[in-house]
Amino acid sequence: MFSPSNLRDMGERAAATFAQTMLALVGTDATGVLAVNIGEALLASLVAAGLSVLKAVAAIRGPVGGPNASLVDLDD
Repeated sequence: MFSPSNLRDMGERAAATFAQTMLALVGTDATGVLAVNIGEALLASLVAAGLSVLKAVAAIRGPVGGPNASLVDLDD
């Protein structure tokens, strides 16, 4: 269904999304802007990573259907 390149791309995007979400939530908690505990931050980060994977699947299987997990075709 997916090539190793697709899986690597999806994994990289999901990991980056997880890390960015986690850092954003922990950072806002540290500054007092938003109060979240570690469990809530982990759950939100996992949901964001899951949505990133779904977006990548839609991009690969969707109308563009390129070799990467992007919804935009930049080869034109």
